[in-house]
Amino acid sequence: MMEDNPVSRPYIYEEEAEKASFAYLMSTIILIVGLPMPIINVIASVMFYVANRRKTYFVRFHCLQSMLSQLAVIPMNSVGVGWTISILTGHSQVSNLYISYIITIVGFNIVEFISSLYAAIQVRKKKDVRFWFFGPLSELIYKREI
Repeated sequence: MMEDNPVSRPYIYEEEAEKASFAYLMSTIILIVGLPMPIINVIASVMFYVANRRKTYFVRFHCLQSMLSQLAVIPMNSVGVGWTISILTGHSQVSNLYISYIITIVGFNIVEFISSLYAAIQVRKKKDVRFWFFGPLSELIYKREI
């Protein structure tokens, strides 16, 4: 799921650790508040990323990684919300496919929630956390600065 890489810099300032950790915590808190409207979570992550894109590599990387992980779950959540609204308005009926889809996206959201909490805790301790897919993708977007 994730791998921990040692930070290449000998010291990370407290402010950097706080901002990087907040990128994960913010997305988690917004997920809970904005669950019926999944786009709110992505908008908040994008805004936080844009606000911190000129910070140190550590902060930028974790803001980007958090945002990318949010972007991955938004299509699934949006389909689930749309499908649920369709059922509630009478345009569709509850089916086995719907139930299995909802169980699947709940599972994905739980994994993303736990991963974000884990990353927030580790990053706050000044440890560099890389998600198995989004870490390398973020690396490609931001080449590590020397």
